[in-house]
Amino acid sequence: MSEKVTAKVGSQEIHIESGKLAKQADGAVTVQLGETIIIVAACAAPNAKPGQDFFPLTVDYREKAAAAGKFPGGYFKREGRPTEKEILTCRLTDRPIRPLFPKGWYNEVQVQTVLLSADGENDPDILSIIGASAALMVSDIPWAGPLGAVRVARVEGQFIANPTHFQQAASDLDLVYVGNEKDVVMFEGGADEISEADFNAALKFAHEACQPIIAAQKELAAKAGKAKRQITVNVVPEEILVEAKKLAGDRIVPALLTTAKLAREAAVKEVFADVGKQLVEKFGAEKVTEFVLKDAQYYIQKEAVRGLILDHGKRLDGRGAEDIRAISGEVGLLPRVHGSALFARGETQALALVTLGTSEDGQEYDSYTGGKTEKNFILHYNFPNFSVGETGRISGPGRREIGHGALAERSVAPLVDLKEFPYAIRITSEIMESNGSTSMASVCSASLALMDAGVPLKRIVAGISVGICTEYNENKEISRYKLLTDIIGWEDAFCDMDCKIAGTDKGITGFQLDLKLKGLPFSIMTETVEQARKARLSIIESMKKTLAEPRSNLSKYAPRIRTLKIDPDKIGMLIGPGGKNIKRIVEESGCEINIDDDGTVHVYSVSEDGMQIAEDAITGMTAEIEIGKTYRGKVVTIKEFGCFVEVLPGKDGLVHISELANFRVKATEDIVKVGDEIWVKCLGIDEKGRVKLSRRAAMEDRDKEMAAKGEKPAEAKA
Repeated sequence: MSEKVTAKVGSQEIHIESGKLAKQADGAVTVQLGETIIIVAACAAPNAKPGQDFFPLTVDYREKAAAAGKFPGGYFKREGRPTEKEILTCRLTDRPIRPLFPKGWYNEVQVQTVLLSADGENDPDILSIIGASAALMVSDIPWAGPLGAVRVARVEGQFIANPTHFQQAASDLDLVYVGNEKDVVMFEGGADEISEADFNAALKFAHEACQPIIAAQKELAAKAGKAKRQITVNVVPEEILVEAKKLAGDRIVPALLTTAKLAREAAVKEVFADVGKQLVEKFGAEKVTEFVLKDAQYYIQKEAVRGLILDHGKRLDGRGAEDIRAISGEVGLLPRVHGSALFARGETQALALVTLGTSEDGQEYDSYTGGKTEKNFILHYNFPNFSVGETGRISGPGRREIGHGALAERSVAPLVDLKEFPYAIRITSEIMESNGSTSMASVCSASLALMDAGVPLKRIVAGISVGICTEYNENKEISRYKLLTDIIGWEDAFCDMDCKIAGTDKGITGFQLDLKLKGLPFSIMTETVEQARKARLSIIESMKKTLAEPRSNLSKYAPRIRTLKIDPDKIGMLIGPGGKNIKRIVEESGCEINIDDDGTVHVYSVSEDGMQIAEDAITGMTAEIEIGKTYRGKVVTIKEFGCFVEVLPGKDGLVHISELANFRVKATEDIVKVGDEIWVKCLGIDEKGRVKLSRRAAMEDRDKEMAAKGEKPAEAKA
């Protein structure tokens, strides 16, 4: 028997139903907003795999073309590997639910979302998060939910919950928010330089919007939920953990306080190699397995790191809580790329490369759910194994790389106006060294590289990550905490938060929150936002020392662009039958030419001569003869009463014999012959479109110009 509940969010209704589809899953629900419907099913393995020493959670989201009444693109007519949108939705769904599973429980869990119906107005990514929470709530899988999720836009100063694609297009904010009944759990998105005060207000608005969704899930769980299964969690035996702490003793803290990353890792490794050897000697290899040693090391390191921060005010590399590591930058490193920059913050290095292309170089993609289907600003992020001094599988970008690239992309994109600078822009961030927040380093390096390329960036963009170390009391409330600016890798691993905020000196452009906690109070979140603002402004000042503003010229290897405007009715004439005319111009000039439906013509070329050839051809083919304008034309026909002169391709006019010179002309041939090039001025165009030209008036104008310059006037005769 199915059960259905409804959550009213503003003027919308979100329907959650369980018990109708996927009844053999441990938990399954459908979620509907408008005519967009998804199904989410959750399953957990009955036992952990032998030797399993981590929690294997897989979250998957897939869109079916049939949901939008379409065929998949491509030859096979079947959905293939996940798109970037699907991967990003997987991450959105995964990150808030992951911290709420029991620690030390290693049974495999899969949460799968499938898009069943898409109305083209409501984005299903928010429904995927809601559905994952609801599916886990009604299942027997142990999980500390529920969670509510909402997207927030701001249109004309007003916040909107779960906007349609049309509303989102007019918004200066795209916030995806996940919360529980009390606290913030996760957020992600971008904005057009929104202020910190407005950002905090958006978070609170989002939190209120989540509450009906949370209440509906609790109602559904009460009606259709299963009893939670009994589980066994993996913990290090107490006697072994106590002995391991004793053996590590006073050695662990000095090892952790080793300044350089690789030296710190080596020092800690040496300590625990000795600890492990002694534990095996005392308890035996059967009890002291690789898993036990690994977990014991994690617990001891975590306890020591947190103790240093909370009890002694010490960070692993010696910095204060709000200190930023040393920053350096360099631009123009690579001679043939269109723009390049290296940004370093401590032991984190991001090398950004900028490529400028034509609008044809932009990315096009299928969209079953509505919204954009193309983009001309792209940022790709790559994280090679050598950046952390390791070996490993070398393959294409994974989910993490796609997610980090998307965060950096939306942080920088609002500062580039592609209407004023109509190029396709691709930035690749190549991580050269990593020890904390490479995505925010990518924002900084991308900003510098764009300016190095001569892209008219409105303002410098910078990003920073803020972490937190917390301690809870017996009431499970945070009793003390320390915010940490510019966290390094081990502070991310052993502490509780990675809050990334990017922006300019005017406001926030990109943000992403990941928590290991079940939630964070708004008062602490507000402090975090302010601490990030101070750090961002400091980084921007440092970046200005490297390059303060965009270069005035593009790289000589970058294509130049010239934009012309023609009458839309003449687009067909410019293209010609079968593209004959435009192909000829492209061949003669070597340029690339793109024509928009509104008559805007973009000409791209690395050659100034080629650009001029193309511009002259396009102007000549599409321009109209203007009254009062002087032209250099060719005589095409001789008549007794005058001659016809072609002043634009395919456009000519009559020079009457009386207008050939400033004296009486007996015969037209006395002044001009077929093929002669002469200056003429347009005197008028009659109602039938016939053009009246004058050689005499053109030469009189030229005489006046020469006289004004103190030169001898030319004679108005042959």
